[in-house]
Amino acid sequence: MGKTIRILAIACLALLLGPHAAAALPAPTKIIVNGIELHYISAGSGQPVILLHGGQGDYRAWEPQMNELARYYHVISYSRRYNFPNQNPQTADDHSAIVEAADLAALIKALRLKRVNLIGTSMGAATALTLAVEHARLVRTLVIAEPPILALARDFPDGGALYRDFFARIQDPARAAFDAGDAAGAMRFFVDGFAKPGRFDGLTADARLAIMQNAEFFRMMTRSRNPYPDLSRQKLRALRMPVLVITGEKTIEIHRRIDEELSRLIPRARSATIPNAGHGSPRENPGAFIEVVENFLETSG
Repeated sequence: MGKTIRILAIACLALLLGPHAAAALPAPTKIIVNGIELHYISAGSGQPVILLHGGQGDYRAWEPQMNELARYYHVISYSRRYNFPNQNPQTADDHSAIVEAADLAALIKALRLKRVNLIGTSMGAATALTLAVEHARLVRTLVIAEPPILALARDFPDGGALYRDFFARIQDPARAAFDAGDAAGAMRFFVDGFAKPGRFDGLTADARLAIMQNAEFFRMMTRSRNPYPDLSRQKLRALRMPVLVITGEKTIEIHRRIDEELSRLIPRARSATIPNAGHGSPRENPGAFIEVVENFLETSG
């Protein structure tokens, strides 16, 4: 009963705070790694847990989950390279989860952490999964909510139709909008493409502000020569840490299919579906999300 009450409290807190609740959080700490700045906050003690937000978010996105997890773990939430409030040069043309994973490895080293539990959503999940593939010794457990490992979709039985549709419907129009100086128009393609038409225009002013504060990440992704690099099936099959693959019940088809493929390939993978949620399940149903994550961490050592 006590755990159920806490889960309900998390959901209520998320509704009250909304997606742009910086005033309720401590000021982040700035750290320099890999020649760039990253901002992070931390709380609690115990095994380290690092939270990795999606493209539309930043270190603030995990507040409901962070408050709960800090009861049992040393929790760190940080903003990835091109997300608020980081101010890093936008000169590279190869940005991807590979770059972000190198930043994450440097952050773990700088904070003098050992094996960490990683919890990521969307591009944060892709970053966490890439780190696990390249530096498995750093990762104790891995929670990934819909990582866009789009290269997997090129080999689906549909002949890559879902892969081509993603670029034609979302990535390429967003790039054109950025090139035309229309950042809001570019973000409309991403937000609506991951949810449904009209989602961007229906956002509250605070929610839209938070998304626009993170638009530069998407600009860099549209400029990249290889924004969604392949993680070979062989390397995925070689992972040995416990992995939880989370899918939103109402997510778009390409993310659902990628999650199914990851669950099939990774030997110790479990899967969970978050009801009444799409691609952004940690913020759309935070209570259900934290419940499955806590259960996973408790049973994975």
